[in-house]
Amino acid sequence: MAQPDDERLTALAARFERDDPRFAQAMRAGRPSPPREYRRRGAWWALAVALAVLITGVVLADGLLIATGLVLAGMAAQLFDPHRMRGRQRPPRR
Repeated sequence: MAQPDDERLTALAARFERDDPRFAQAMRAGRPSPPREYRRRGAWWALAVALAVLITGVVLADGLLIATGLVLAGMAAQLFDPHRMRGRQRPPRR
């Protein structure tokens, strides 16, 4: 492999280590885990809670619970976005 290719691979490995240390460690061990963008266990739990609140609101005919369930469902849906920024600022628009 040419030297520039080695440098690119080293830079890529460093970026993976910085962005998702768990994924990088699993790759080094030879048993890769899904990257952080595709781990959505918390999102599924949030959606389940939101739907439970929504259904409870419909059964009890309580508008406040229905509204709360809809808002929670919207918040849970945002957790499924694989490209959401985690505490970082968005790059400037050009």
